[in-house]
Amino acid sequence: MIDDNTAPRPTPVAVRVGELCYGLYAWASFAVLLTVGILGVLVLPGLHRRRRWISAVARAWFAVAGIRVERQGFDRIPDRHCIVVANHASYLDGVILQAFLPPRFSFVIKGEMNSVPVAGLLLRRIGSHFVERFAVGASARDALRLLRAAAAGQSLAFFPEGTFHPQPGLHPFRPGAFAAAAKARLPVVPLAIRGSRLILPARRRLPRPARLELHVAEPIMPGDPAFASSATLADAARRRMLAVLGEPDLAAGPPAPAALDFADSGLN
Repeated sequence: MIDDNTAPRPTPVAVRVGELCYGLYAWASFAVLLTVGILGVLVLPGLHRRRRWISAVARAWFAVAGIRVERQGFDRIPDRHCIVVANHASYLDGVILQAFLPPRFSFVIKGEMNSVPVAGLLLRRIGSHFVERFAVGASARDALRLLRAAAAGQSLAFFPEGTFHPQPGLHPFRPGAFAAAAKARLPVVPLAIRGSRLILPARRRLPRPARLELHVAEPIMPGDPAFASSATLADAARRRMLAVLGEPDLAAGPPAPAALDFADSGLN
């Protein structure tokens, strides 16, 4: 048997070259599949068909890129309408949710994405909700619109941290997702994403190969005492996510203004 301590190891230069080659390949395959995805959502009739198509394309990219995805607890997602809240650690998190959540979910996206030519068109065609983050009046209108969507029974997906940062840890939650859930009496489903920060963290341009773990925690149902307020609901979801993530709890400091909080609670 070969002693692992004496086996040849890749040099730092070889590692960097390998990561460069992988990163370029991953982005090239992403560009090809994104083009295929956009063509599909342009021609396919019906929102459900378009969502199924783009989900299949997103899953295909993870397979082509050699990213192993382990899913746990997805059978816990209620068949009825609900609100999914996930931690936000990478540029890839929106693609991850699009790939692996059921196609009935609408995603909440920051308003700036609506003006990005290709991305905005794609997101509109799959029924995403755009929210304004900086104009208070528009934020309030968007908050009301999302509350009405939740009350009408739409399933929504949020990143309640609002954005992501280089350092590991779960940042403070914006209250928008939880206010919508409390108002509409919809189950809240915490979803923990592990590994995306290793693949493509903030300030990194090329992805690296790593394993993804997606863990759906026990849903918080409307009869739970946590539904007493949006704050207690957010705290309950946070504790269930932290139990899986194994990252520090970075919640600290005073909350932001309510209208901006709601608008910032969407996908970034």
